[in-house]
Amino acid sequence: MFGFAVKAAAGLFAVGVLAVMAGFFLFLSAVPRSGAPLLAPADGIVVLTGGAQRVDGAVALLAGGHARRLLVSGVYARTTRARLASQNPEAAKLFNCCVDLDYRARNTIGNAIETRRWAREHDFRTLIVVTSNYHMPRALVEMRSILSDYELKPYAVVTGSVDPDTWWRSPASARLLLAEYGKYLVALVRTRLESDPEYAPMSLMAGGRKPLFSGAWFADRSTGG
Repeated sequence: MFGFAVKAAAGLFAVGVLAVMAGFFLFLSAVPRSGAPLLAPADGIVVLTGGAQRVDGAVALLAGGHARRLLVSGVYARTTRARLASQNPEAAKLFNCCVDLDYRARNTIGNAIETRRWAREHDFRTLIVVTSNYHMPRALVEMRSILSDYELKPYAVVTGSVDPDTWWRSPASARLLLAEYGKYLVALVRTRLESDPEYAPMSLMAGGRKPLFSGAWFADRSTGG
């Protein structure tokens, strides 16, 4: 009897390992290999911070007339509007009229929450989501969970530093993609167990924050902050 239980447990463990491995390759297949072409403009653009190329790509989309406004979500506390504008001199004027900075979001859950607040404030219904290609699958899980009534158009920023087709050749890429896959699985499970992440206990603990019910969430466009 004991031997049967051990064999059954070993079998279940093996099946679980195979399922996780298969899921990882499915995750890799969902990582965009190139920036998606945009066939139609949207109301707004949101870029999830985490790399200068993400912001550069989002600003280029705004300057190209793909949307009316841009939200830069998850801005570091010491990063000012003037600094971002100086890094994008060809579109510096847009930072005075059409760019909002979100300093509150600390992670992808927070990005989704702040994006919803921003979209509601401006009565937007279609959004272009800009982030790195390896981050896009998880970002869309979080965004679609809280923005289920919105049309989301993913725009992946692809760099040569992370190649999902040859990830095993680079220890750094392997670590990054495996870590991202783990976060992706957690996001899949969590978004199916909770209703609204803005007030759900799991999301609050993951973000280390308290829910906001009112107040100013975005930096004033007339200031340099």
